[in-house]
Amino acid sequence: MLNNEITEILKIKYPIIQAPMAGGVTTSELVAEVSNSGGLGMIGAGYMTPIQIRNQIRELKTLTSNPFGINLFVPNEFDVINDDIKSANQLLNPIREQLNLPQKDSFEIPEFNNVYETFIEQIKVVIEENVPICSFTFGIPSEKVISELKKSDIILMGTATTVREAVENEKAGMDFVVVQGSEAGGHRGNFIDDYKVSLVGSMSLIPQVIDNVSIPVIAAGGIMDGRGLMASICLGAKGVQMGTAFLTCIESGAHKVHKEAVMNVTEEDTVLTRSFSGKWARGIQNNFILGMQSNEWYLPDFPVQNTLTQDIRKVAASKNNKEFMSLWSGQSPRLAKQQTVKILIKNIMSEAEKIKKNM
Repeated sequence: MLNNEITEILKIKYPIIQAPMAGGVTTSELVAEVSNSGGLGMIGAGYMTPIQIRNQIRELKTLTSNPFGINLFVPNEFDVINDDIKSANQLLNPIREQLNLPQKDSFEIPEFNNVYETFIEQIKVVIEENVPICSFTFGIPSEKVISELKKSDIILMGTATTVREAVENEKAGMDFVVVQGSEAGGHRGNFIDDYKVSLVGSMSLIPQVIDNVSIPVIAAGGIMDGRGLMASICLGAKGVQMGTAFLTCIESGAHKVHKEAVMNVTEEDTVLTRSFSGKWARGIQNNFILGMQSNEWYLPDFPVQNTLTQDIRKVAASKNNKEFMSLWSGQSPRLAKQQTVKILIKNIMSEAEKIKKNM
């Protein structure tokens, strides 16, 4: 049922892809269980070192013989401006005080490794370890990188939040494009237009992208069940990518406070913020977001702000303090459940089957 070019090319049973959520959510157990249950498990490797990536790939190969993929962040240029860091630290220090964290010197500049060199090392590991599928967020890799991956027969997936971004992904040689509606949780993959321009909902975005590209489209953003899968198929997508639905699964590495928060809020509680990372992302509103709201436009860009808030997020998580954690979630939290991956995928396909029969 619902077999198409995506299930055929990716060698998966169902057209369901687990979103590659970076930051520890995509444990080997989660990724393997998705692949073993007929979907495509994805490692969210955006924040991982090349060594960590290699280790997780090797561990996954012992847990599943089915295909799995990996997602990388395409590096963007960013400025490290001393005055911006000083201002951000002045805003963050009162929060550090609440959490009994040491104050950061206003002039303390974090060190940034060469982001582009790290990305190239990540690519090298993906090729050496023969990962069959590689997806990208926050942009499109260079022609050279795409060429190297294609030489190794790696299937490439891009991310788009507008028709224009989807067209650019196809031009660059991506085999598929994940089309991410504004309902999506966490950071979205916009890379051409300002975040406001790219806030197009899935229902509007998917059919318009399909009319303008010839590569298969994967729908993402607010999709949680068989209804979302079938709606996406009816709009012309060949499959779905789901994040929040897998985030609350038992095998997910998301913090227990994060999982509980998602399952106890409504669609009205998710907001867009750049306070945690310097890049707009959708999450559950808390004291940190509210406190930083009036200043968030002036905060440093990603990854600078992300680095500055790292100590706050880490200590808050260790203290089970949801008020200072980044609780990413899509706009359909009412549909989230704590269950195994196997049951989630079984229920999605069972519901999709019923809908198909009744159409």
